[in-house]
Amino acid sequence: MPLTADSASDTIRPVPEGQLPRAITLGRSPLFSGLAESELGFLIERVTSRKFVAGEIVFTEGEPCTGLYVVESGSIRIFKSSAGGREQVLSVEGPGGSVAELPVFDGGNYPASAAAVEDTVLLFVSKQDFQALILTHPQAALKVLRVVGARLRRLVGIIEELSFTTVRHRLAAYLVRLAQRDGKRVATGVEVPLPANNQELAAQIGTVRELVSRNLSRLQAEGVLKIDGRSVVIRDLKALESDLESSG
Repeated sequence: MPLTADSASDTIRPVPEGQLPRAITLGRSPLFSGLAESELGFLIERVTSRKFVAGEIVFTEGEPCTGLYVVESGSIRIFKSSAGGREQVLSVEGPGGSVAELPVFDGGNYPASAAAVEDTVLLFVSKQDFQALILTHPQAALKVLRVVGARLRRLVGIIEELSFTTVRHRLAAYLVRLAQRDGKRVATGVEVPLPANNQELAAQIGTVRELVSRNLSRLQAEGVLKIDGRSVVIRDLKALESDLESSG
C-alpha cells in the first residue's frame, strides 16, 4: 500500500483509502514519479480534485498562475491562440500528464491556455504548496527541471516542424505518430482515430482546416489512406514514412 508522510514528524504512514487514487495518479506522473515517499505524501495531503466538462477552459494564457495540474482521468490540450482566432496545439496530456509546471516554478503567468478535450478530472497543486515542497525537499526541483527540459525539447521540435516542413509532411508525421501510439491492426492496414474535426486536427499540426481536408483527400486518392468519418485506415504506412524521409 502506498505510504504518506506526517507533515509534523515526517513519519511514514499508510495512505488513507480515500486518497489512494490521488497517490496512484501522482506516483505515475513523470513530474512526481521520482519523489521519495515523504515528498509524495506531502503533496497527497494537499492536492484538490477539480472536474471539467469537454471543451471547458481550465486556464487562459496570460492569467496569473495559481498552481499546476495533473490529469487523473480524461485529457486536456495546451494551446496558443492568435489574434485572428487560429490555434496551435502544443500538447495533449492524458492521465498522469502535468500542466503549468513552468509558471509555478518561475512565478510568471500561464504562457498558454488549456481546455478539457473530454470530461476530465484534474488534481490541482497550488503554487504555495508546490513551492513549499521545493523548499522542504530541494531534490524535487531537479526532478521538475528534467520534465520542463523535456517539454522544452518538444516545443523546439514543434518550431522546427512549423518552420521547415510542408503541411503534407506534418500531416504524415502526425498520422505515423498516431499509428505508433494508438493504431489498431485491421485487414487492410492500421486504423487510427482522428480528432473530432479537421479544425482540431489543423490546430494539432499548425495549419488551417482547408489544407488538412485537401491533403487528406490527396492521400486517399493516392491509396495511402481510407477515410471513414473520423476514423482512418492507413493502407500504406511505408508510403507515409517514405514521405517523411524524402522531405526530411
